[in-house]
Amino acid sequence: MEVVEEREVNPRDIRISPRPVWKCRTCPFYGKRPSCPPHVPSWKEARELFSHYSRAILVKFRIDMGRFEEEKREILLYLLRREREFFRTSPYALALFPGACNLCDECTFESGGICKLPDKVRPSMDAIGVEVNSMVELNYDEPVLYGLILID
Repeated sequence: MEVVEEREVNPRDIRISPRPVWKCRTCPFYGKRPSCPPHVPSWKEARELFSHYSRAILVKFRIDMGRFEEEKREILLYLLRREREFFRTSPYALALFPGACNLCDECTFESGGICKLPDKVRPSMDAIGVEVNSMVELNYDEPVLYGLILID
């Protein structure tokens, strides 16, 4: 995993709609992970939430697709570290994950409905309706993932 870019975006310029949430319904993790619908705020709640932030940091990660799960876990941990750093000056800093949470090797939420790391799970950007393509031009041939951190 390599951080390719971190750049500030205006949260008011980020498009939030039901389209990514509907796309989530085609994912095998839909309803199974605590970072996924219907276990996260709705896109309408997310739109309201974003209106209360003045800044956001978009993070672009290059990944090795052969190590997808491991690299994605590193990305989630990176986003949580950055959230903690921003927390020092922005107490409502909030990281958003790229896709379903995979912090644990075996998801106890998926198997029994109880998350082992509820203090670390954050919603997936797609799950709350964030249209990533409103911030970047997506190139689907590029092995990258995006994360977002909302800050004041």
